Amino acid sequence: MSLNPDQLRILVTGASRGIGKAIAIELASRGAKIAGLATKTANLAATQAAVEAAGGEFLALEGDISVPETAQAAVKAMVDAWGGVDGLVANAGITRDNLLMRMSAADFESVVQTNLGGAFHFLKAVTRPMMKQKSGRVVLVGSVVAATGNPGQANYCAAKAGLHGLARSAALELGSRNITVNVVAPGFIQTDMTDALSEEQRAAMAQKIALKRPGTPEDVAGAVHFLLSPSGAYITGQVLLVDGGLSLG
Repeated sequence: MSLNPDQLRILVTGASRGIGKAIAIELASRGAKIAGLATKTANLAATQAAVEAAGGEFLALEGDISVPETAQAAVKAMVDAWGGVDGLVANAGITRDNLLMRMSAADFESVVQTNLGGAFHFLKAVTRPMMKQKSGRVVLVGSVVAATGNPGQANYCAAKAGLHGLARSAALELGSRNITVNVVAPGFIQTDMTDALSEEQRAAMAQKIALKRPGTPEDVAGAVHFLLSPSGAYITGQVLLVDGGLSLG
């Protein structure tokens, strides 16, 4: 099932690798035009090649998501190139892990400012064109740890939990304009970050998952596609866990 025969215009942040890259490719394969954002456009070369190989059109954008002007410039570039914005997938984020008693204020603030503040900046930036169109879809990429907590990640968990409230409030404000806002919360996903773990660590984590395996970026991309597709038209203000049952305990 394609997203829309009219080729939806979708902005994906953190599109250079991992989950963001998989989302960009999945949506492009369904007929979407993709504006991918990373800290440097050079980092987007592989994503752009994959999107174009899937038959999609790609617009490479760069910037620091914690800065409001980055979001404003990205949305302006999409409007200038394609006339509007139909979807936002706010995926980009950072980690600065440490135990609470050792975590610096700078590390706490940088993670919250980037992971939560960045999502806010992009959500705010797409609101005007989407309201003008009287349509739009927003997916914020959260994490299962927002619900479960995780030692050494007080800053990350706080930022991801904040996405839940942001999505619900925005869903209430924007629903009358046919704009949906949801969160997709991945669990233990096999990416460059998890590849740094030892085989024993990965095996121990897999045992905590009901499906007994880590997820893939493509698992998350499928859930994002669902929420952006016609099948997700009546879903808003929700958090969809994509964790293989990890949160079940």
